[in-house]
Amino acid sequence: MDLILTNGRFFTADEAAPWASGAVIRDGRIAQMLREEDSLALPAEGLPSYDLGGRLVLPGLIDAHTHPSGVAKSAWHVSLPQTDDVDAILAFIREHGERHPKEEAPYLFFEYYPSTLFAGNAPTKELLDSAISDRPVLCQDFSDHAHWVNSKMLELLEVDEHTPDPVPGLEMFVRDAHGVPTGHILEFAHLRFIDRLYDSIGWRPPEELTAESLKPFFEFMTRHGVTSLFEALIEDEDVLPALRELHRRGELHTRYEGAVRFRTLADLPDAIKRAQRLDREHGTDHIRVRTLKLFLDGTNESGNSAVLAPLVHDDSGSLGEMQIETDELVSCLLLANEAEIDVHIHMVGDRAFRAGCDAVAAAKESLAETGGAWRTQVTFAHCELIDPADMHRPAELGIIVNWTNHWSAGYFGEEAKSYLGDERWNRMYDFRGVLQAGASMTFASDVVTNFELHRGNPFFGMQVAATRVDPELPLDPDRYPGSVRPSRESRFEVTALLRGHTIEAARQLRIDDRVGSLEVGKDANLVVLDRDLFDVELDQLGQVSPSAVLFEGELAFGSLT
Repeated sequence: MDLILTNGRFFTADEAAPWASGAVIRDGRIAQMLREEDSLALPAEGLPSYDLGGRLVLPGLIDAHTHPSGVAKSAWHVSLPQTDDVDAILAFIREHGERHPKEEAPYLFFEYYPSTLFAGNAPTKELLDSAISDRPVLCQDFSDHAHWVNSKMLELLEVDEHTPDPVPGLEMFVRDAHGVPTGHILEFAHLRFIDRLYDSIGWRPPEELTAESLKPFFEFMTRHGVTSLFEALIEDEDVLPALRELHRRGELHTRYEGAVRFRTLADLPDAIKRAQRLDREHGTDHIRVRTLKLFLDGTNESGNSAVLAPLVHDDSGSLGEMQIETDELVSCLLLANEAEIDVHIHMVGDRAFRAGCDAVAAAKESLAETGGAWRTQVTFAHCELIDPADMHRPAELGIIVNWTNHWSAGYFGEEAKSYLGDERWNRMYDFRGVLQAGASMTFASDVVTNFELHRGNPFFGMQVAATRVDPELPLDPDRYPGSVRPSRESRFEVTALLRGHTIEAARQLRIDDRVGSLEVGKDANLVVLDRDLFDVELDQLGQVSPSAVLFEGELAFGSLT
């Protein structure tokens, strides 16, 4: 669609020319950006022209870490009531089981129970048995990295005191003094054994990834202005042919980049081959697989993040857990660099962050000694706790820092405080030093289930990051004035949030030659807003919404009139 847009306020994300008043679009690309002085000298080809009435226009937004497959696969999950009352949650589970007998629902998956529900204690299988014991039941906690299961589930997984943990201390079954699993699971350890359960009950959940099951996720993203995204973990390869089918039908208004997981240096070669195969078999101009994903540590809420100082209330002096140590990570980065593939690393604690920086520095130094070229782009995801002494390092090392901005306030409550203590908890989610040093920061939703898809709205995430207040899950205002999560000074500015959702995220996905800013020659991915982000109150940012979304020059949502 060829057209002219005039009388707009275009935030271009182009540092050389950050603002414009209009654009000429031809063949799905930006042919000309118009300034105020161009308004009387528009192209004369008779293209359709739309007066935007002074509305703010952004480059197509980018969600730089999310999980469309997880959202699509979770449609059958049951949402728990939002409460800190264990008895109320058990009553809900019990009642649901009575309304949906075993014959109808042979396996029940509930989400989410608050990470703080057990006040520092671990949930037990016996407690969940009191609600339902005739079939396997799993409850997922709010961090998405811990689970509570009943006895029947452990029985059908065939997990007992003799079963080794997949990754002791990180991906594991919590056990009692005799080594018997308690019913508390960390980091999806149960998925290593889930086929045993499904084979035993002769049933599998409705989790097929098809164009139809994925379509609601991508339609949601389009309505909210997202025109490119990064799926941070491809577990089911069926997502790729399903995306190609959506693209064939003209229903995929999004560029897609996916990542393949590796756990250690030993399995990295196979992960590289898998990523290369997926990109070769399914890759297109819009669908690519060029990234590897590593979970380096756990979560602060589960007490298994890797930290520099001992966790509080732990007489063992534990520093948390890491999947691999620095030396092995260096070898992984060098192998990825040789394969010319990027690496996206989940890290939460300050020790994991430092180890990651040390590994990148060592890998680059090793290459420099041999005259080799550094080709791998490394992104650190989450980075919830960073030692102040390390804030400058991403900029110096060329590391991109990716943050889930709707986590910036009270989404995970205060459970991490029981492991980190007040001082470190108050320093969480503080990226001021990272930005001030000049590092590239990108933003994302990291939504993993249908339960939280509504929080994938990037404008909602911007509001939370700009205010440090979660309007859905506010902190106690009697203890935190205005429900603002400490520290108030760690709030993001709107311009930084926009750049992190546009040009910086485009660089992370290596598509900044095509998208991320409004410049001549780039794809005409534009978002016309109903209100100006720079004029509304910060606590109203989440109410801003697109009135029109263009994807490669075609109207993907809304209206330009």
